[in-house]
Amino acid sequence: MEAVGRKISKGKAVGEALVSTQPISFYGGVDPSNGKVVEKGHELEGKSIAGKILVFPQGKGSTVGSYTLYRLKKNGFAPAAIINKEAETIVAVGAIISEIPMVDKLPVTAYAALNTGMKVEVNASEAKVVF
Repeated sequence: MEAVGRKISKGKAVGEALVSTQPISFYGGVDPSNGKVVEKGHELEGKSIAGKILVFPQGKGSTVGSYTLYRLKKNGFAPAAIINKEAETIVAVGAIISEIPMVDKLPVTAYAALNTGMKVEVNASEAKVVF
């Protein structure tokens, strides 16, 4: 399936999808030293986002989350790409400054069809996702 959304941060990536139905807070919710989700009770708690195509509805929390994404990238534990239902400023800025490909606003049917473990290709420069 190929879907077209909106480009947030340019670039291309291919990888395994890691999908969450819950918003993610990068500041306090993800450990920048290892890329694991540490937010208590989050459905991805204990899982690593490193190198994954991270799919989640939107970000939440502090503006420091943008810098946390940058730290994840510098430490080698950032997601390969990000797909959101609707990007918000914190994650968008973090993806841009970290050069992490990011798209949002895929058709509802495409977003719903994305599942953890699927191989996903993100061409954020053209706002395309193939899976």
